[in-house]
Amino acid sequence: MTIPNLILALAALLLMPGPTNTLLAVAGAERGLRAALSLIPFELSAYLAVTVPLALMGNLLASEVPMLKPVLAGLAGIWVLLLAIRMWHFRPDTQGTSVTAWGVFVTTLLNPKGLIFGLVLLPGPELPLRVFVFSLLVTAIAALWAGFGSLATLRPSTAQSASLRLRQVAAVWLALLSMGLLYSAAQATHLY
Repeated sequence: MTIPNLILALAALLLMPGPTNTLLAVAGAERGLRAALSLIPFELSAYLAVTVPLALMGNLLASEVPMLKPVLAGLAGIWVLLLAIRMWHFRPDTQGTSVTAWGVFVTTLLNPKGLIFGLVLLPGPELPLRVFVFSLLVTAIAALWAGFGSLATLRPSTAQSASLRLRQVAAVWLALLSMGLLYSAAQATHLY
């Protein structure tokens, strides 16, 4: 895959609404853009912790331990469901902010997109360049999602209700993503 094709594939996958992007949008709504941007290093470090080892040895590992992908998908599904429940029941007046750096890190670490990046898109010649491009795209697209969420706080008179609505929509979306992950993990285990 050429670098321009890699950029297009990475950007398309990174732009898709998923658990990490949802958390960044909620963080933007709750904290504002500047504070939400401080979560990006946690997303990037989690993605790199997953994708670089997979890009280096993932195909060998996946063929030796075929249950790895469904187990990771199942863990991701459980984690995302817990995030959805927490977000639905979150009360900012008593709990502060619903999105933490640790939450972004673990969510990204378990994000199934990492498997696609590490096993499919990043492996190949010029791995350091591919990882650099990936890192730039993760940072830029995470900032877009945080910025999208921060738009909910532009009108102070409606910021609290917009933040609540965004959290509720995000909780439902995360629950749906969770069900999809759990279903795909269950289906994959039937193949073994």
